[in-house]
Amino acid sequence: MIIGIDVGISTTKIVGLRNGKIVSPMRIRATDPVTSLYGAFGKFLYDNKIELRDICQVMLTGAGSAYVNEPIYGLPTKKADEFLSNGLGARFETQIDEMIVVSMGTGTSYVKCQGNDIQNICGLAMGGGTLQGLSRMLLKTSDIKHVVQLAEKGDESNVNVLIGDITKMPLPGLPLTATASLLGKAHSNATEEDTAIGIIYMVLQTIGSAAILASMGTGIKDIVFIGNLTLLPQCRKVLMPFEELYGVRITIPQYAEFCTAIGAALCYQQ
Repeated sequence: MIIGIDVGISTTKIVGLRNGKIVSPMRIRATDPVTSLYGAFGKFLYDNKIELRDICQVMLTGAGSAYVNEPIYGLPTKKADEFLSNGLGARFETQIDEMIVVSMGTGTSYVKCQGNDIQNICGLAMGGGTLQGLSRMLLKTSDIKHVVQLAEKGDESNVNVLIGDITKMPLPGLPLTATASLLGKAHSNATEEDTAIGIIYMVLQTIGSAAILASMGTGIKDIVFIGNLTLLPQCRKVLMPFEELYGVRITIPQYAEFCTAIGAALCYQQ
């Protein structure tokens, strides 16, 4: 078995790859990357009743992997390029050869994949870190589950200016329900629920809009979103309308949050 581990600053994702199949992906949170790495590894072995001798290689990627410079439990350990891992993992999950991979982590990276040519083309300082920071500032919480619960009761039309707010006739290519200005209607007395949905829409729509620009710049019509933000219940509702608006194809894979860890394992095979 090959073990792929995506080491974040506070969250580590781990998967096994055996005979071309994914084994028991899991995610562990901790206060630092080394703790989360070893916690994830130990839990993975214990839950799956795997012995160290069953593992032929450990592949690390992610920002937190910089803190790990020794073999994990004495096993052969290497580091994989994060952008290459994003592309390989997304390709494995979708079977799409030509695509823009949008990895939504603390920030967001955009990777162009054309066959075996996989390269990072740009990045955006907007992502889960932005969502957490704004939630701490405006909602006095960093608990994203609580923010999501609030957002499910909110109404984005109470904080965002929609096309229908500024014209009674749809603009060319833009329905009345399209967003004209993120948070353009927000007031200081906005409810927590409306504030929560406004923050989530702002982060996801900004990331999605940048993905459309990457698509236009490359001519690639398939856009694959991966990373933890794909777990937000609002993710598909916000991103899927881009398909009709801009003539692209949007995919969120089954194991979207684990694609980078999967790709790290695939780097060893490659």
